[in-house]
Amino acid sequence: MAEDMSGFSKKKELDPEDYYTTIDGYMVFTEKYLLKRGYCCQNGCRHCPYGFNKRRVKGAR
Repeated sequence: MAEDMSGFSKKKELDPEDYYTTIDGYMVFTEKYLLKRGYCCQNGCRHCPYGFNKRRVKGAR
C-alpha cells in the first residue's frame, strides 16, 4: 500500500536576505530569518532576536 505523502511540506527556498555566507563558508541566518521562523532553537545563533545566550545558560548550572 502506498503511503500518502501529501501532508508533508517541501523545503522552502531561502530569500537572499535570510542568510549570508562567512569567509569560511558557513551559512549564518539573519535576525529577519530567525524572526520569520518564529521560535528559538537555543543553539546560540549569532543574530538571535529572542535573547538566548549559550554562555548565560552554561553558567547557570
